[in-house]
Amino acid sequence: MMKYLRFLPFYVLSILPFWVLYIISDITYFLTYYILGYRTKVVRKNLHVAFPNKTEKEINTIAKNFYKHFCDMFFEAIKLLTIKPSEIEHRFKINNLSQLTNHLENHENVLLYTAHQGNWEWLSIVPLFLDVNCNTLYKPLSNTYFNDLFILMRERFNVHCIPSNEGYRQLLHLKNNNIVSMNCVIGDQSPLGKSGKQQTVFFDRQTSFFTGAAKIAKKTDSAIFLPYLKKIKRGTYELFFENIVNQAATLNEQNIIDLYAHKLEEVIEKYPELYLWTHKRWKRDGISY
Repeated sequence: MMKYLRFLPFYVLSILPFWVLYIISDITYFLTYYILGYRTKVVRKNLHVAFPNKTEKEINTIAKNFYKHFCDMFFEAIKLLTIKPSEIEHRFKINNLSQLTNHLENHENVLLYTAHQGNWEWLSIVPLFLDVNCNTLYKPLSNTYFNDLFILMRERFNVHCIPSNEGYRQLLHLKNNNIVSMNCVIGDQSPLGKSGKQQTVFFDRQTSFFTGAAKIAKKTDSAIFLPYLKKIKRGTYELFFENIVNQAATLNEQNIIDLYAHKLEEVIEKYPELYLWTHKRWKRDGISY
């Protein structure tokens, strides 16, 4: 009962039908893009770096479509608090899930090497379709209220949220105790400070990536997949799994990061409006924002 009272405003939002949420999202988009101009310079800079051959008109179109999706995504994430599994079946189609289950049934770990693409919060729905230990690594937010809210949303469908600084130890513990698991690690953020990182070519530019996911995959000898989403329409997605490697222990960390970056770039080129462009992705790789 306490969690409902604590997060009451978001539960009230969550029980609203999708069509009402999308009216609110449209208003939010107008305010965010046209009035506040939230990080519009960063978004356009990133798009110009990623797509140097696109015209200004094409860049503007992608930017506007991104902000529309960005606002939709927030309200769709809030919907995770109350959405019913029966409605999920109509709104979330999963392709080639057998690629994952084949490994899991053979007692092999799976690592979803994810990115800020599509509605990545809806990846927490996947455990509904699997009978296996599922974990996701996350970086705790400084605001404890919103940190607890996102954990509540993500764990509703049997995902165990693990702080990223504890992830390596906990997942290795599962491996050492022969507990098969599917683990989710986001790998496309720009590394900070002394974080483990390596560079690879990403949109024709040397770009830094975290090494954490590759290290975990190797130590747990996981099959690695890049999950990505195709947006059919508002509130309806199709999920695909792009295979990176079947046995991570056979590759070194640089190989894994190279493959991940290459496949992620292909996905972004296909659905540019579905990627998160508001971060200063290349700030530590020579780009001035």
